[in-house]
Amino acid sequence: MNKLFTIAKNTFIEILRQPVYAIIIVAALFLFFISPSLTMYTMSDDNKLLREIGLSTLFLSSLFIAIFSASGAVAQELENKTIMTVLTKPVQRPIFIIAKFFGVAAAVVLAHYICTIALLMAIRHGVLETVNDAHDWTVLATAAVVILVTFLLSAFFNYAYDWKFSSTAIVLTGIFATLGIVFLVFIDRQWQFNPKNNGINTVDIYGSVLLLLAAIIIVALAVALSARFNIVVTLSACIGIFLLGLVSDYAFGRFAETHLWAKIGRILVPNLQVFWISDAIYEGSQVPVKYIVISASYALCYTTAILALAIALFQRRQVG
Repeated sequence: MNKLFTIAKNTFIEILRQPVYAIIIVAALFLFFISPSLTMYTMSDDNKLLREIGLSTLFLSSLFIAIFSASGAVAQELENKTIMTVLTKPVQRPIFIIAKFFGVAAAVVLAHYICTIALLMAIRHGVLETVNDAHDWTVLATAAVVILVTFLLSAFFNYAYDWKFSSTAIVLTGIFATLGIVFLVFIDRQWQFNPKNNGINTVDIYGSVLLLLAAIIIVALAVALSARFNIVVTLSACIGIFLLGLVSDYAFGRFAETHLWAKIGRILVPNLQVFWISDAIYEGSQVPVKYIVISASYALCYTTAILALAIALFQRRQVG
């Protein structure tokens, strides 16, 4: 367990220090910031479109972080031959694969958590549908304080202790964003204590949890592929499987009863439509907790199977 924890921690820290990790998070936060302005020109309910675009941004950001981080976690060490140093400690190959998965998954969870808070803030602010609608200055002020304090403290720690600015800023953003969303849970638009009118919907939180489960599956898939293939092949395969998973019912489900290839494809390709609840948002229906539990069980079984395959593929991989 000590070896597993050490490798997972080092993987997590390495991913946080990668420039692409910070770039994807900053890009996602910027999209959340401008999303209320982008969704004010529909002919129907603008806020429903805001929630769907926000969940789409959250899904894609977690997807790209999962693919880029996981594909480089194993394949890059194989290419650089640094894996030989780890395996000669000695570290069993199954421990190495599982530790890499946990390290990447932790980085994805942190990024997904930060983006989820930004999404909840954007939804709380809402779309200014008429000229009489006013900005939610509580949300804007809270977000500004979080960004300002994070920037100042990250610059101070970088100057005083030589901490890496990007990774420090990401961790501090997670901490202060948590304090900010807790503040918004209790304070309404008029700066009054009013938890019953905080503008935060449980359906959006459930949607974020489901998308995180889908991202964890992609992490396991990327780790499994990177155990045998290089980064380019891993990226291409993950994106292809992701797109197939989004249309699994259309591509395989309608032919599963009559064609063997469709039945096999439906089993092998993860059905990512399970984790997308845009229909519930547009219909205004609730998502039961039972559905979250069933989806989590599906993701757990699929992730376990993929990791078992990753261990089997890595057992006979030549690393010298």
